[in-house]
Amino acid sequence: MKTLFPVAVVVAAIFALWYVFAVVLNAPWAYSKADRAGVELSFSEMVSDTMAQEKPRLPAPHQVGAEIWKTTVEKKITSKRSLIYHGWITLRATLLGFAFGTGLGVLLAVSIVYFRVMDMSVMPWIIASQTVPILAIAPMIVVVLAALQVNDIVAKGVISMYLSFFPVVVGMVKGLRSPDRMLLDQMKTYSSSASQTFWKLRLPSSTPYLFASLKVGVAASLIGAVVAELSLSQNGGLGARLLAGSYYGQTIQIWSALLSAATLAALMVFTMGLLEKVTLKRMGMAQ
Repeated sequence: MKTLFPVAVVVAAIFALWYVFAVVLNAPWAYSKADRAGVELSFSEMVSDTMAQEKPRLPAPHQVGAEIWKTTVEKKITSKRSLIYHGWITLRATLLGFAFGTGLGVLLAVSIVYFRVMDMSVMPWIIASQTVPILAIAPMIVVVLAALQVNDIVAKGVISMYLSFFPVVVGMVKGLRSPDRMLLDQMKTYSSSASQTFWKLRLPSSTPYLFASLKVGVAASLIGAVVAELSLSQNGGLGARLLAGSYYGQTIQIWSALLSAATLAALMVFTMGLLEKVTLKRMGMAQ
């Protein structure tokens, strides 16, 4: 209860500010309509109008909630107007990209830790790769992979991987190098091989770092999938919903897709947190 109360206060404050800004941003359009109709609006009438505009600058929370309800509960999940349908498309690309990114990140991290050449040559390029905006390279990746006749879901996964592998690399490198020098020397006194040191000492020590990186990586993977869907919008997804909403000025649709993506990311991070708790507990590293 003590932890829920601060969270509830913060959420209430966010919703209150959201309503305030909705009134402020939508008020000019309400007054403009009233002027053209030759009607003078009272403050309460103006507030009421800002809460019910069809294409508001900033939709009110209840409008977004109603749109989410309409496009989830009231639509069949096979309908292309269903957020569940589009969310599943985005989730598949996210998980594929996350799997690609995790595998690549772990492989690079092990290489960087065990081979000085990789540390000196590859690590700077890995860092530099994250300075390139994903919006700039996503269309190029799509064109190249389309020319190679690569499946669209794989193309989305590759773009998603671009964002998700970096935190895994950084976290795993830090984790694999976390064992104390005394412990490493002790493994040498036991005549342990490099592989034995890896499996018995370095990998277990890196587990907390890995899960911290995976939480960041899975959220970054979702961002990559959504960005990829801006270039592959014909196949649907939450990114396609965002793009369609921007084409037709449907701000309520845009915000519903944004909140759906945020909810999906939160659920994946929460799931990763549960997996972390169970794994560390079984390893004796958490209570």
